Amino acid sequence: MAYQSTLEFSMPGRGTRDITGAVADVVRESGVQCGLAHVFVQHTSCSLLITENADLEVRRDLETVLARLAPDGDPAYRHDAEGPDDMSAHVRSMLTGPSLQVPVGGARLLLGTWQGIYLYEHRSAPHRRRVVVTVL
Repeated sequence: MAYQSTLEFSMPGRGTRDITGAVADVVRESGVQCGLAHVFVQHTSCSLLITENADLEVRRDLETVLARLAPDGDPAYRHDAEGPDDMSAHVRSMLTGPSLQVPVGGARLLLGTWQGIYLYEHRSAPHRRRVVVTVL
């Protein structure tokens, strides 16, 4: 059995948004008791993370690290058609990834105690993002 749903999120600009509850709702709706939830974002300048859900400082520190690894406006970038955060957003997305998988048991996500699923926007401007959740 497979179940699929597309979620849409408005992102105000660069930063993370906890989407654990929305993904958990899809898993519950699916009726799958034991399986796998695949989560995929349909964009090249944002990504998905499973990370600490208790301390906001973790996500702030992740932003600090990514700003060092992929700074906006690096003069070495050739792709800057949409501004100084264009290429850096693509690099950040490549480093953090467009998809993840979470086991499902008892019709719920089997995340660890301090884990949450986050949509990570890498662009400075607001964007609408689509996330496809497939439960098998």
